[in-house]
Amino acid sequence: MADYSKEDVILFVKRIGAYLSTKVSKLLNTQDVRSVWAIAGLAVAVIFTWRLFRAPGAPPRRRQPKHQAPPPSSSGVISHSDVNLFHSGVSSSSEDSRAQNVIDEFFQPVKPTLGQIVRQRLSDGRKVTCRLLGVILEESTPEELQNQATVRSSVLEVLLEITKFCDLYLMETVLDDESEKKVLSALENAGIFTSGGLVKDKVLFCSTDVGRTSFVRQLEPDWHIDSSREITTQLARFIKYQLHISAVKTERIASNVFSSSSLEQFFSG
Repeated sequence: MADYSKEDVILFVKRIGAYLSTKVSKLLNTQDVRSVWAIAGLAVAVIFTWRLFRAPGAPPRRRQPKHQAPPPSSSGVISHSDVNLFHSGVSSSSEDSRAQNVIDEFFQPVKPTLGQIVRQRLSDGRKVTCRLLGVILEESTPEELQNQATVRSSVLEVLLEITKFCDLYLMETVLDDESEKKVLSALENAGIFTSGGLVKDKVLFCSTDVGRTSFVRQLEPDWHIDSSREITTQLARFIKYQLHISAVKTERIASNVFSSSSLEQFFSG
């Protein structure tokens, strides 16, 4: 078909057109349905033939082969595409690791602050009474207070937190007025009166343990902290919660009396 000239094709189409005109004129006269279908089929054949002759030299379009991954190199040399793939994998792994770290940090339990621990341990108590000897002070007897009074640095932070949330009263049995002055001076030098909510009027002194017990009962605190087992036993019927501080950890002596080796240990969790 490629040998035919353009003029021969045009002549061939004109002849087919004349033939179609003759058939159409006859059809209009006879109205034969079969002839109509014959003419339609012939028209389709003419159109197909015209399109075929229109581009006789066009090569058939070939299907593009699918892209195949390059075979692994046996020489150990990494191609550019392999490098991109390698970096992509490393980047994806690094992003997954960072995302996992963020998730782990988000769900990591938050450590409570000292203030939150103090409020939790005191059961939201609003009034606290506390003995000085053996609890706040390093000295353990009234006789030692005649020489000096030293505030324990380890319990100072806990004491200041208690003053922020509670109405705190400190009390002690002393033998003379000089002991009172030494105690007040030690508390002041430690910054308890300036940094905390404690005032000097809430530091009470008496001459006997019976007087200290009477102070506690009159104040009716939610919590009482003492280093004397005898005092905590006497107050067990009147005070809801008590904390007994001793040099050696002891067992619970009553349902509402707790024992601890030190004040900072009790509030450190």
